[in-house]
Amino acid sequence: MGGVRETAGAAGVLAVARIGARPDGRGGTALPVLESGGPLALRRTRAGGSEARVMLVGAMSGPLGGDHFTVEADVAEGARLHVGSAAATIALPGQAKGEARYDVRLTVGDSGELCWLPEQLISANGSELQVTTRVELAAGARLTFREEQVLGRVGEEPGSLTSRLTVLLGGRPLLDQELSCGPGAPGGWDGPAVLAGHRALGQLLVVRPEYATRPVETRLLGEYAVLAPLAGPGALVTAVAADALQLRRTLDEALRLLG
Repeated sequence: MGGVRETAGAAGVLAVARIGARPDGRGGTALPVLESGGPLALRRTRAGGSEARVMLVGAMSGPLGGDHFTVEADVAEGARLHVGSAAATIALPGQAKGEARYDVRLTVGDSGELCWLPEQLISANGSELQVTTRVELAAGARLTFREEQVLGRVGEEPGSLTSRLTVLLGGRPLLDQELSCGPGAPGGWDGPAVLAGHRALGQLLVVRPEYATRPVETRLLGEYAVLAPLAGPGALVTAVAADALQLRRTLDEALRLLG
């Protein structure tokens, strides 16, 4: 089973990729489910210790207008999974009418761990994309989640981008936020209270059970980034930057700080 690629036309491309991680009984993590779909190709890479590693490789440009991509990852109790991507994802205008959708669905069981560290999402001029990420964590789960968005390629205006991130811990909300940028977004998205003219924005969410009793301290990370504790065992870094390189440096430094 994998994604289904429809014929070119108004419907665009429908693609689903799935990852399932389980303890292998020998101290490592097995991947009994690794299903690529359409332009979403999954590749197993060399594991490190008890952790399984998967790379998401885009087999074609997109998402384009009218496309609907979905990536699902399920990490069972006691398993450890690291997911990255080979290159940035570029949202582009397409022949099909309507916005594109990119859904991410992540589930982590008790004592399981997921590191979700893809490359940037670039919103190209003329594109329309809605990104929806939903993360469901068991009470003892561990998570490292990075999200980076770049508004427009070099020298161009951005497309229309709406991104929502919802994180549940033990069935209760830990984080729920939405941001819209570009043409059609509510006024003020580029103003001093939001992006202030910056074109790269990102966040790093780290969930650790020990943060429940030893929360991180709020601190600035440079001029345009802040680390803050959440009302639960989580820490959130939010950052804006002039470009993708500067943003990555900031989030990498935050990741080193959080360990």
